[in-house]
Amino acid sequence: MRRFIDLSVPLDNDAKEPFPPHIEYQNHRDSLPLAARAFGIQESDWPDGKAWAAEEVTLTTHTGTHVDAPYHYWDTTAGKPAKTVDELPLEWFYGPGVLLDFTHKRAGEEISRDEVETALARISHTLHPGEIVLVRTGCDKLLFEPGFMDAHPGMSADATRYLIECGIKVMGTDAYGWDVPFHVQGEQFRATGNPDVIWAAHYVGKELEYCQIEKLANLDKIPSPTGFTVVAFPVKLARASASWVRPVAIVEED
Repeated sequence: MRRFIDLSVPLDNDAKEPFPPHIEYQNHRDSLPLAARAFGIQESDWPDGKAWAAEEVTLTTHTGTHVDAPYHYWDTTAGKPAKTVDELPLEWFYGPGVLLDFTHKRAGEEISRDEVETALARISHTLHPGEIVLVRTGCDKLLFEPGFMDAHPGMSADATRYLIECGIKVMGTDAYGWDVPFHVQGEQFRATGNPDVIWAAHYVGKELEYCQIEKLANLDKIPSPTGFTVVAFPVKLARASASWVRPVAIVEED
């Protein structure tokens, strides 16, 4: 038996992310004038005076659960043109999952390389190329709450670099973003004057190729830290920095 666990947040007008979708809903009666014109018949000819339901959606490529391509971080990776989302190998987005629990970390705190190594030791796992690493913070539960985008801990540059050097091409988080919240980065810069604190984890992608999935959900429903498969194919959007995805964890059960 296989169990499929939805790891995505819904696209919803009420989400408390800074760029939520704008969804206009058209019910079966709303569409009747257009449908009648399209078919060249009268509105009264439609059964029960109804046509089809449809929606019109306006959103960014970083709205909802999405995959960031290397091009999002910088226009080059190690001196070569950075891959856009339509250029990413599909093989990267299908593989064994590894779940790391950082729900004990507070908003604004960084997750260090040492903490990642400790989390891996705790589950007795050594990373292998092709695995997909998922970082659980618990912040997906705050999607509809004010302050969602500032509620998470973030991965450090060293932790991100470590995962990539272990052969991990795709990693993800159930938080709004991969780095610590924007305002924390701004505070760190104002305090130190050091530009290296700005988007530090994302900017690892200037030199090392990787993708991140942001705004995952339901990582708490995955029953064990390993032994499951992740499927997370992004929508093929030409020349884009990111695209939407509905990732799934597949768990084999007796």
